[in-house]
Amino acid sequence: MIVIREIQATDNRELANLVRSVFEELQLPLTHSVYDDPQTNRLYEVFRTRKSGYFVAEEDGVLLGGCGYYPTEGLPDGCAELVKYYFKPMARGKGLGSILLKKVIDKAKTEGYTHLYIESFPQCGNAVAIYEKYGFTHLPTRLGNSGHTATTIHMIKEL
Repeated sequence: MIVIREIQATDNRELANLVRSVFEELQLPLTHSVYDDPQTNRLYEVFRTRKSGYFVAEEDGVLLGGCGYYPTEGLPDGCAELVKYYFKPMARGKGLGSILLKKVIDKAKTEGYTHLYIESFPQCGNAVAIYEKYGFTHLPTRLGNSGHTATTIHMIKEL
């Protein structure tokens, strides 16, 4: 049975390993990205920040993936960043990404956000297609100060 729940402190190591394994699998940039971001090792603590949230999908105690929203520094008022949206290969194509994305969108609205921003890569074509399906539109340049300057796709959605 698949369970969607909020991040727990015990998820830190497994989530960091999952994020980095996706970067290696898709041959994404390992510098100036979440791969080398020290916060990737302590996501539970990061998402204790006010007006942020992170949710994981789990099946029989196995963490399958996660997705969250965060008030990244430098974003326009009312805008949060959709962050750390990654799944293990075995969990992809089963609709879990859509379930988590909907949950994050709903929670961000509840927090009072009016927009969600996302940074990505061309190698993440399936994810970019999901963002487009949910109404994200492409921007000509990045917003905010995530520090992940290796990203080349920048999108936004009005909530």
